[in-house]
Amino acid sequence: MNFRVSPVQKLSGSVLVPSSKSHSIRAVAFASLTDGISRLRNLLSSRDTSAAISACIALGADISTEGEITIVKGFGKTPSPQTPSINTLNSGTTTSFMISIAALGNKTVVIDGDESIQKRPVQPLLSAVVQLGASARSINNNGCPPLEVRGPMKGGTAILDCKSSQYLSSLLISAPLLSENTEIIVKNVCERPYIDMTCAWLEELGIRFEREGYEKFLIYGNQHYEPFEKEVPGDWSSATFFLLAGVLLGEEILLSGLNIADTQADKEVINYLKLMGGKIEIESGKVIVRKSKLHGARLDLNNTPDALPAMAVAGCFAEGETIIENVAHARIKETDRIKVMTEELGKMGAIIEEKADGMIIHGGSLNGGCFDGHNDHRVVMALAVAALGLKGESIISTAEAANVTVPDFDKLMNSLGARIEFVSTTEISK
Repeated sequence: MNFRVSPVQKLSGSVLVPSSKSHSIRAVAFASLTDGISRLRNLLSSRDTSAAISACIALGADISTEGEITIVKGFGKTPSPQTPSINTLNSGTTTSFMISIAALGNKTVVIDGDESIQKRPVQPLLSAVVQLGASARSINNNGCPPLEVRGPMKGGTAILDCKSSQYLSSLLISAPLLSENTEIIVKNVCERPYIDMTCAWLEELGIRFEREGYEKFLIYGNQHYEPFEKEVPGDWSSATFFLLAGVLLGEEILLSGLNIADTQADKEVINYLKLMGGKIEIESGKVIVRKSKLHGARLDLNNTPDALPAMAVAGCFAEGETIIENVAHARIKETDRIKVMTEELGKMGAIIEEKADGMIIHGGSLNGGCFDGHNDHRVVMALAVAALGLKGESIISTAEAANVTVPDFDKLMNSLGARIEFVSTTEISK
């Protein structure tokens, strides 16, 4: 399916931002590792969350829903696989988390996903799991899924090349359940706020651990997770696209459901946009965004690689030069986001120089056309917001990818006055 996007002059209204995907997947994972029943309120309903739920059910959890409540009966310290293989679909977070969770048990589990997941490297995490006593390998010997994992991990010391925060979060989630203490020595750390998020969960659940910044973690063994109740906050990563729409076209857009005190990395997008001249205010827990005259800026996205597609679009509509840097790990997300955003925004007329760790952007006369969403939810949504401000109609392919995090993206945007509709390729060709 495709998005057909028609340009608009202004957007206005209010949006209740969907629940956080990062918190939702963590909630499901932690609840599955308890010995009792946990209740999760406002869990995000999306493809990635469904992948996490299915994976945990495959490892022995019992998960059901009652209205807005997701009820999780965990399998405790040791998973009991109900099937020899787990399909994590397109969810990188679920893939990483399931590696160390599967390694808690003593049965072989195969972990696989879609074509995109099969290109995402996880060898540093596999190596760390092996250092802690389990067996873990890439079946095709390329460091990517499909994977074969068999535990149990026991503990000890692991040196982790942390090219993705998901690797460290995965180990931190499982390490308290091991029979021995675990020391993790971290190299090349990135995406620090996501590590803080996982540590905040550990603290909230009463887990004993010590840390030296982001370089060394000591997690005490022989602990357990108590069942819990949790309400999932709004998703700052999803809010990024409404913030972007607001500074480009917003008469006034009000975003609710967000927690400014949350550890989510992408709340930093507010500061990025303000640095570029964005008019954004926070009042009584709500975020108000207005159309702004943007100017170029230098943006270090090391902690916020998911923000790259949206911030690249912002750079295209800004006066002067925008430099996005220190975010080479954006190349190992659902797509090589540096490469594909350079390509697609170039089709719009932007002048972009691709760099190894980012991009240099000069805005220009931007026009509508046909753009490839590359089956990447953040690329699709960023291009759709950009298309609202272009000259002429635009078509964006693989629009269904938005369902990974914001299933009602088109409806939410249209409630603000956007003109975005799902159309088939057949309809376009008529």
